[in-house]
Amino acid sequence: MDKLIKIAITGPESTGKSMIAEQLADHYNTVWVPEYARIHLLNLGLDYNYDDILEIAKRQQASEKVLESLANKILFCDTELLVTKIWCEVTFKQCHPWIMEELKKQDHHLYLLMDTDLPWEYDPLREHPEQRKFLFDLYVNELERLGFNYRVVRGKDDERLKNAVKSVEELMARIK
Repeated sequence: MDKLIKIAITGPESTGKSMIAEQLADHYNTVWVPEYARIHLLNLGLDYNYDDILEIAKRQQASEKVLESLANKILFCDTELLVTKIWCEVTFKQCHPWIMEELKKQDHHLYLLMDTDLPWEYDPLREHPEQRKFLFDLYVNELERLGFNYRVVRGKDDERLKNAVKSVEELMARIK
């Protein structure tokens, strides 16, 4: 198992993606890639446009590349290009060709799709509290359409982390 294992944390807003990415990185003594969109939108606010999402996607991917060299055998990515694809399509009814092409090339070994079983938490950067189930279904459909290896992560508090670790351990056992 010399090759870096990359795991994407994906799913709708307010499903614990950032928290689980950080917890998994701590558990496996490695680094994680924070969500660039949060940084970008904190500076810009919700007055973003179609091209901002492309910039966010490119910066997210660049951050991932930088942190690959710092990872200890495994890298956890808080969001990835599927998030920007769905965001573009839901908000603007279209997606940048660059995102579509790069998404096909993503090389994550596993996608952990966070379920909507956590209560919605208000955040000024979140936009769709009433669409979580709809968005979750979009993620499932896209992950299956793209043929990506994914597991749904459910549970509250420690149970959620245990379920995520179980999925990672299953992947690692298959790779060995």
